Amino acid sequence: MAVMTTPAPRRKADRQADGTMTVGRSPLGNFVANAGGVIFAVVMFFPVYWVLITSFKPQNEWSSFTPTFFPESPTLDNFTSAFNAPGFRTSLINGILITCMAVLAALVVGFLAALAVARFKFYGRRAIILLVLAVQLIPFVALLIPLFLMLQKADLIGNKIIGVTLVYVVLLLPYTVWTLRGFIAGIPRELDEAAMIDGCTRGQVFWRIVLPLTGPGLVATSVYGFIQAWNEFIIINTLNDNDHQNLMAWLMQNQTSHGTYWGPLMAGSIITSIPVVIFFLAVQRNIASGLTAGAVKG
Repeated sequence: MAVMTTPAPRRKADRQADGTMTVGRSPLGNFVANAGGVIFAVVMFFPVYWVLITSFKPQNEWSSFTPTFFPESPTLDNFTSAFNAPGFRTSLINGILITCMAVLAALVVGFLAALAVARFKFYGRRAIILLVLAVQLIPFVALLIPLFLMLQKADLIGNKIIGVTLVYVVLLLPYTVWTLRGFIAGIPRELDEAAMIDGCTRGQVFWRIVLPLTGPGLVATSVYGFIQAWNEFIIINTLNDNDHQNLMAWLMQNQTSHGTYWGPLMAGSIITSIPVVIFFLAVQRNIASGLTAGAVKG
């Protein structure tokens, strides 16, 4: 009866001598990498933690020169003060309307443009792709004055939400077209041809094949667009008056010449981040597949 024996492990010097490559870190390397990751996570999370605890501190704590890392007397007065402040609810409604309309319009226009660039061959196609990429590289603040003058002539500034919405659509379109082009290009053309052989028209191919397969990409793109439009401050603060601002511009009202009301400001920041968190949680299942689907071909 043969007895199976386990070969003795070779020493590191023997593995290096015969050219065998060792994969992985040493215990010390793992410890250093893990420690660095923990330190980095703590540094990145600390501002969020500070905003959170400050929003629950009473005025005598958040206005004190001696910092405390935990509220001694937690209170919800800051949230009540922020929610009942003048202009908060109006700014919340304005922000939701502007963001949703801008993201929806950018997805519709950007998806059709990306479909044309990715699926059809025409003169100047590559030039359009390069132009979209070049537009992304231009700082949008540099275009703020020309856009202001154009909207002023069209009477779309001051108390008009539609003007800011159109600017946000222009802001989101280059990224939307460039990203969705990669998703659509990753869908094999053979699916379109097979569907048309079976009797489908181009419209039916679009609704039954291209659009469903691009769904995760639309979700991933909408997340970026929603965050970009929701967090924007400079454009809406420049184009609109105080009665037609979003929550980002409203937060500036807590900073006055007499000082900054840090408690209500931090509470308002927490409330402002809630719609983004809710939207992210609603579409999180499609984000991972959407982010990787467009990386196959583009």
